[in-house]
Parts: sequence; C-alpha cells; structure tokens
Amino acid sequence: MTRTARATALALAAALSLTACGGSDDDTAGEAAPSSSDAAFPRTVEHAMGSTEIPERPERVVVLDTGELDTVLSLGVTPVGAVTTAVSEEFLSYLAEDAEGVEVVGTIAEPDLEAIAALEPDLILSSKMRHEDIYAQLAQIAPTVFADRVGVVWKENFLLDAEALGLEDEARAALDEYEADAAALGEEIGDPAGTTVSAMRFVQGAIRVYTAESFIGTVLADIGLGQLQLPTDKSPTFAELSAEELTQADADVLLYSSYGPEDESGAATVVAGPLWPRLTAVAEGNAHAVEDDVFYTGIGLRAATLQLDALRELLG
Repeated sequence: MTRTARATALALAAALSLTACGGSDDDTAGEAAPSSSDAAFPRTVEHAMGSTEIPERPERVVVLDTGELDTVLSLGVTPVGAVTTAVSEEFLSYLAEDAEGVEVVGTIAEPDLEAIAALEPDLILSSKMRHEDIYAQLAQIAPTVFADRVGVVWKENFLLDAEALGLEDEARAALDEYEADAAALGEEIGDPAGTTVSAMRFVQGAIRVYTAESFIGTVLADIGLGQLQLPTDKSPTFAELSAEELTQADADVLLYSSYGPEDESGAATVVAGPLWPRLTAVAEGNAHAVEDDVFYTGIGLRAATLQLDALRELLG
C-alpha cells in the first residue's frame, strides 16, 4: 500500500473506531461500515431533487455512477449493486477488488431498473446530471439521493453521500487527511505553481484537455500545480482539440490517457504523429501515460488519493 493510501486508510479507520457502535468482521456485499449511533435515523437529506427521508441506517445500497462507487467503498460500505461504464463490463480497475461480488445493474447511461428493484435496496445514490430522467422511478424503489453534478464538486458529493449513509464524521476525517497530504506533496515539489500540467485524454478521436473545473483539476489545485486554461466549448470541464491543434496543449508536464483501446480513442495515431515530439513535456521526458480509470473515469476520494500517489512518484 502506498504512503497516501495507507494514511487515508488509517484516518478512516480511526474515525470509524471512535464512533463505532458495533458490527461484525465480515466484509460482504451490502454491509455498511459501523458508525455513530443509529439514533441518527430516521433522517431527512436535502439534495438536488428535493428532500428524502431515510428511515434506518442503509444496509443495501445501490450506486449508479463511478463517483458513488468510489465514495461508498472509501467509507467502508460494500454496495449490493452498481453500474459499469460504456467501455467495460467490469468495475473500474482500482475499485474492482473491493467491489468483487457486487451485482452489475446496467451501465451509467442505461441503469437496469428491474435489476435494481430485484436487489431490494434501502438507498440509491447518483446525480441529477446522470439520471434526472429516472429519478421518480428510482425513488419508488428506495430512498434516493442525488448530487447535482459530478467532477469538480466531488468533495461536496462525497459529504452528501456520507450524510445519507450516516457517516459524515468519517467522511470529513478522510477528506481532511487527503487535503493535508495534497498540501504536503505541494511542499515536497517546492514550487508547484511554477510547474504547468496538461491533463489530456483521448476520447473517440478527440483530444480533451481538462480544466480546473474538472475532477483532476481539483486534485492538481489541491497540490498547487499550475494548469492550462484553454477556451472551452462543449463543456467547462475540458477543451476539445483536433490532432492539428495538439500544440495548444503544451505544458511542462503532460498526463495523458486513452478512454478505451488506443486505436479506437485516437491516442495511437496522435502519439505516433509529427506534432507529438514537439510538445515540451514529450521532448523533455515529462510526458506520462496514466491509468484512465484513476485519473479521468474515476471520481472520488480513492481516485484522488491514488492520483497523489502517482504524482508523488512522477514529479518527485
């Protein structure tokens, strides 16, 4: 286990032990981590779609996005059901081990309502951005809590989901530990603001360069690193470039990945193309292929912690 992951795990374990009211040592799907007294339930949670009453501490949780899966596993809760991405029938690589045995209930784009209902959940977590159209149907199945959007607001979403689970104190402690470690990494680098990072991802033939308004942007900001600010069009989260515009993404450090196979995402063609060697980071040996699941597809505390671990090695 890396230093950051170990520190986060210890902080969460300490918070859990301070507030625990009991529980078993089994780590099976559907079990929630022990926390503060169940007297905290019933509770009403305010969220993007209104308010939801949660009568008892949730024990059978279904999550419908990568961020929610990251969150519940980070808090020691193994859900009974979760969705996968469009490019894989498996859970994200960095979550797969802890999510072993969790039922797949469709994809992010197409959750399987019948499969969700069959699991008899007592809490469903997702976001308005992803699943506003099916909120009413989900709410008929079980108490449902939606964040507003994803990405840059991951910390707020983490705390919201923790509130629904009754694990607010544990979540705050784990988040504080992450933020302290990000700041420590910035100090180790020395002058992080003097190093500009280009966060690049190849997606279906397009080149996306992520901004400060993205998940990875928040991690880079927590460290104190400089970031590119290219004009955005389709989304404030990223600028989209063509292969001919590649040099606009020039920076001191390049973190790039492929969403899906490289020959399908366009990564293979661009990396072998004539403009790639002209990038400063490439020319100076500071272009790093990173794991897409961790840096771009995944969202949440565990992904952010793993990013710190990787960046500590790459930039140290």
